Amino acid sequence: MSDVSMAKGPGGAGPTAQDLVVLTDVNKHFGALHVLQDINLSIRTGEVVVVIGPSGSGKSTLCRSINRLETIDSGTITIDGKPLPAEGRELARLRADVGMVFQSFNLFAHKTVLENVMLGQVKVRRRKREEAESKARALLDRVGVGNQADKYPAQLSGGQQQRVAIARALAMDPKVMLFDEPTSALDPEMINEVLEVMQQLAREGMTMVVVTHEMGFARSAANRVVFMADGRIVEEAEPHQFFDNPRSDRAKDFLSKILHH
Repeated sequence: MSDVSMAKGPGGAGPTAQDLVVLTDVNKHFGALHVLQDINLSIRTGEVVVVIGPSGSGKSTLCRSINRLETIDSGTITIDGKPLPAEGRELARLRADVGMVFQSFNLFAHKTVLENVMLGQVKVRRRKREEAESKARALLDRVGVGNQADKYPAQLSGGQQQRVAIARALAMDPKVMLFDEPTSALDPEMINEVLEVMQQLAREGMTMVVVTHEMGFARSAANRVVFMADGRIVEEAEPHQFFDNPRSDRAKDFLSKILHH
């Protein structure tokens, strides 16, 4: 996988004009379980932030709260300077600005690949069908599945379906893309084809928040690695700093278990 060198700014600074997503003192409970504890995180425009950590550390909940798939109990989340709307049309508009790619591909089974990528453009962005179709075809080509446009999701491999899901999110011209363990449901040989597309997006300057177990991707594509454990951000650093010289015992322990030298 190609190494992506990017301009890397300092992590963890206070909000600035370039901060696109800002979480301030965010807390979330599921019953007695405190899954997000006083989370403070700012993501700059064009930054690729990879969130890693053990299972149950709150990574997916963090990702899902950025587009309000999970509501938070306290704190604030702003996107492009605006607080997350609670519901209704404003929320639908926000979700169009925040592309989301899930572990399960969430494609409409009864619609073709092309229709899946056109749907949100027509319904939410109010594009004309011809415009939506030409954009959809261009994006399907870009993620390497242009020749599958007239098939149904079930006729595609998992890796192809996930690339369609990425095209569908990109079709909305999002300000930020969220990836919640996008490769964890895939067979090993399909993982790279999805990571390649994500690498390409990173190179093109897409703002991305990626929850993943793929350490190679974190090392090569991230501007910043955020390490979570037990609902907290334990440390955040540039990838080489984090992987080669983690500061916290929790991160050292985690890396010793997953990195086989």
